[in-house]
Amino acid sequence: MALPKVVADGPLAPLVEQLLAGQVELLPWSVAEAGTTATIDGLYTYGHPLVDGAMLDRLPGVRVVSNYGVGVDHIRLADAAARRIPVGNTPGILDGATADMAFTLLLAAARRLIEGDRYARGPAFLRYDPGYMLGVEAHSQTIGIIGMGRIGRQIAQRARGFDMRVVYHNRRRDEASEQRFDAQYFPLDDLLAASDFVVLSVPLTDHTRGLIGARELRRMKPTATLVNVARGPVVDTAALTTALQERWIFAAGLDVTDPEPLPRGHPLLACDNLTIAPHLGSATEQTRRKMAEMSVTNLLAGLANQPLPFPVR
Repeated sequence: MALPKVVADGPLAPLVEQLLAGQVELLPWSVAEAGTTATIDGLYTYGHPLVDGAMLDRLPGVRVVSNYGVGVDHIRLADAAARRIPVGNTPGILDGATADMAFTLLLAAARRLIEGDRYARGPAFLRYDPGYMLGVEAHSQTIGIIGMGRIGRQIAQRARGFDMRVVYHNRRRDEASEQRFDAQYFPLDDLLAASDFVVLSVPLTDHTRGLIGARELRRMKPTATLVNVARGPVVDTAALTTALQERWIFAAGLDVTDPEPLPRGHPLLACDNLTIAPHLGSATEQTRRKMAEMSVTNLLAGLANQPLPFPVR
């Protein structure tokens, strides 16, 4: 019996390939982009390739789209729903790892850790100078969380461990989080003006695209740090580059950029008050294993015409 044909963008992680071995026939993403006369049964998105109605129409046999990860802004959900194609993702398992990354970036940016690392390794560090490379404190400061969802709540929990005052902005108030974390709801402009650290943990939607631009960066304190563990297009890259170059804000910590990756030689990469990671929010052995298992489980369920255990909601 022939194996179901699945188009995937790769190269895939070895664990994903192991889980799929003997279960499906994997085909390259170029098949989905160009179309084929062969019947394609499923799509597996490992990175962030675009899946839209035009692609699904080129592959009318597709019965499921499974995403490795929770963010599905690259998948046109309405197009899939119109064709009655279920979409699965991996919710609830990467919240802690992503919140850890948010605080890693927050602390590293605040204490100028990357600058310090370069200096400590370089030829100029010949004596200790207590007045050199001063950062800002994180403990007992105000953290403004934009997006008090699952990841935002994990960030708030960590912030309380640093005795931070927690303020947040959401489309809707989250009274349970207000009680749990002694958090205060602020309108966006008020949050930007009050926060020592602004952390972005929102999904990418039409509403959040370009949420932080020049106007919003100007609202922030000159001593404040911006941390983005959401999606790159939530922040206007050109505006952030200018803000860091001209010191509108103290620093930024980015796990994501727009575009991603940034072109080599992009001026943002030259900013000494930028701490940047190559999209490592969920990059732990434990979390990535769970992501692989959940995404493959979704894929196989869809191929068997069964309900997805972890559908996009």
